[in-house]
Amino acid sequence: MPSTSASPFPPVATWRINAMRFLFLLMAGIMGAMFVWPQLLFESADWEVMRGLAKSMLAALALMSLLGVRYPLQMLPLMVYEIVWKTIWLVLIAGRAWMANKWTPDIEGLFYDCIGIIIAYFIVPWRYVWARYFAQPMEPLRQKA
Repeated sequence: MPSTSASPFPPVATWRINAMRFLFLLMAGIMGAMFVWPQLLFESADWEVMRGLAKSMLAALALMSLLGVRYPLQMLPLMVYEIVWKTIWLVLIAGRAWMANKWTPDIEGLFYDCIGIIIAYFIVPWRYVWARYFAQPMEPLRQKA
């Protein structure tokens, strides 16, 4: 029997949900299957520790993105994490390097890998994110006896 109570969260348009599914699929497919996993499986023997750590974290992100294809609203924190880290990198690393005339081919390559995140700003349902993760009351620290 359907619930008669209204959801405490704003509705999310079907096109946004499907667009998020597509973004999660891109994260899993392009980042994971095309770049990160082949490198981890076939090229990782001589990597420095930090490069191996970064690639492992990106591989985990790609795998978790597959859950976002099925459950886009439940996996929104993963999308928000992707938006936040790329925005931080673009502003604080790439932006500062550009302003200081210290732009390198490595920074340029990563810049083009990260700049596409701007699309997510228009797809993520920000009203839902606000209601679900900021305005909603905190879960209790203790259970009432």
